[in-house]
This record gives sequence, C-alpha cells and structure tokens, in this order.
Amino acid sequence: MPNWGDVLKELKQFRLEKTSEANSTIDIIRRRYLKRLYNHTGRNVIAYYSGFLSKPGIELSDINDEDKNGFMMAIHGLDRSKGLDLFLHTPGGNIAATQSIVDYLQAMFGHNIRAVVPQIAMSAGTMIACCCKDILLCSHSNLGPIDPHLRGLPAYGVINEFRRAHREIKTDPTKLAVWQPIIGKYHPTFLSQCENAIARSNEFVQKQLEKVMFEGQKNAKNNAIKIVKSLSDYKRNKGHDRHINPDECIDMGLKVTKIETDQDLQDLVLTVHHCYMHTLMNTPAFKIIENHKGSAFVKTQIEQLIPVPAK
Repeated sequence: MPNWGDVLKELKQFRLEKTSEANSTIDIIRRRYLKRLYNHTGRNVIAYYSGFLSKPGIELSDINDEDKNGFMMAIHGLDRSKGLDLFLHTPGGNIAATQSIVDYLQAMFGHNIRAVVPQIAMSAGTMIACCCKDILLCSHSNLGPIDPHLRGLPAYGVINEFRRAHREIKTDPTKLAVWQPIIGKYHPTFLSQCENAIARSNEFVQKQLEKVMFEGQKNAKNNAIKIVKSLSDYKRNKGHDRHINPDECIDMGLKVTKIETDQDLQDLVLTVHHCYMHTLMNTPAFKIIENHKGSAFVKTQIEQLIPVPAK
C-alpha cells in the first residue's frame, strides 16, 4: 500500500489524468482507501481528524459540541450491527462534549467500538480511546495524559500550587508576601472548579474502562483505577503534552492491539491517515468527520460547513 510519498504521487497523477480540481482529487483518493479499509475489516469506519498540526490555533479544531452533528451525519445509513472503527487524530477538547459524543456513539454501536490512532490522540482524544473495547496503535502512535485544563491552566497544577503555598506560609508566614500576588490571580471558586474537573474526568474514564474495555473481567475495577492513575499522574507525566507510546500504554494496562501484527491492516490504516494529512495540509479544511461511504462533515478556515454527499 502507498506511503506518504506514494499517496502524493497518486494525487498528482490523478490530477493530471482527470484534470480535476485539487480538492475533488484528494476526496476521491481518500475515499477510495476508506472503502478498501472497510472491505478488509467488514467494520464501519468513521474518521475524526483535526488539522491541529498543520493549522495550529484555529478555534473549534478541538473536540466540541458541534462535532455531534458530524457524527450524526457520518452514522446515518450505516449498518450499526457491523460495529465501528473510529479513527482519532485530535489534540483533545471539551470534557462535557467528549462525554456526550461517547454516549451517542455507544447508543448507536453499543460497546462494539475500536479506537484507531494512526498518529496521535491527546487529552480528551485519549479519553475517547479509553471508552472503546480496544485501541489499535502503530509503533509511532501516541496517547496523552487526561489531566484536565481550565482556562489553559492544568487543574492538578493549580491544586498543587495552592497546597505548596499553604505549606510554605504555615511554616514561614513571611512567605505570604511572595504567594499573595500569585494566588490572587485565581478567581473565587477556581480551586473547587479544578477539583470538580479532575473528579469528573477521572470518574468518567474509570467507569468507561470498567464497563467497556474490561467488561466481564473480575479485575476490571482495579485495572481501571490503575490506568486512570497513570494517565492523570501530573507529577510523573510532567506536562499535558507528554506523548505516551504503545508499550507504555500496554504496561499501564490498556487493551492495545499493535496494528503491525496485521500487515494488510497496517498498510490500509496508514494510507488512510496519509490521505487525511494531505487533505488537511493542502485544502482549507481543518476538521473532517467522514465515514467509509464518503459522507463527510468538513469545517474550513473560512468557517463554512460543507456537507459532502456520498457518491
């Protein structure tokens, strides 16, 4: 199957032969490989791709409530008895929107959902992956910590800073002058909001792991607790942007299937991924939610919604 460069050559050749518009060419090639993947697995495919790498800083490129409309479009007309392989390429996003999307996907497909992460699914993207029965990863794939952020600040970091300030001031009251301007920047109730965000995030992921990934296992709860602790360990992870590789995911207890064990599947998954990355790099699109039938919900930099009917 084509690698990154081969896909690019195919796009250029197709453009020359068909004299098509660039966007149409990219769509045709991408959907061709989505259909091949479906034919290989016999499972529904929905790709959720954000252009956060090639188009950083665009509002709404993260997970948000508007995405529900895209998933509704992508799911319409699918044979839901075939389950779902959900491609995830995202920096994360809103916790409430993530929970709502997971609830909807599970209402449609039950627990028969596999997460496919060809490159990276961070934060809330990792949360979604943890809500699936299996996570398919390449050797270069990464998940990320699930510690929540409020107003761009790490909730665990804020709480730790408060605790440190309390300890130091209690030991040496003269430290009050040092800490007062720092703590004074936080608005009232911010500490409790951080605590609530952490509790909501951890409880959600733990329950999902128990009832989906480890469904029916005697040690489901202990496994779930261990994984949540690892994914939310602010001190160990030392940053929300930490990239967690497949072996680390397996060590913490996540159910991971390495895509390389099936060469045909690996080729198809990576080709589909390359197609989406070419699309995000070479068109105005910054978010795509698309199924294997070609029904797509596309957001562009000019803030237009383009419903693309299946052909």
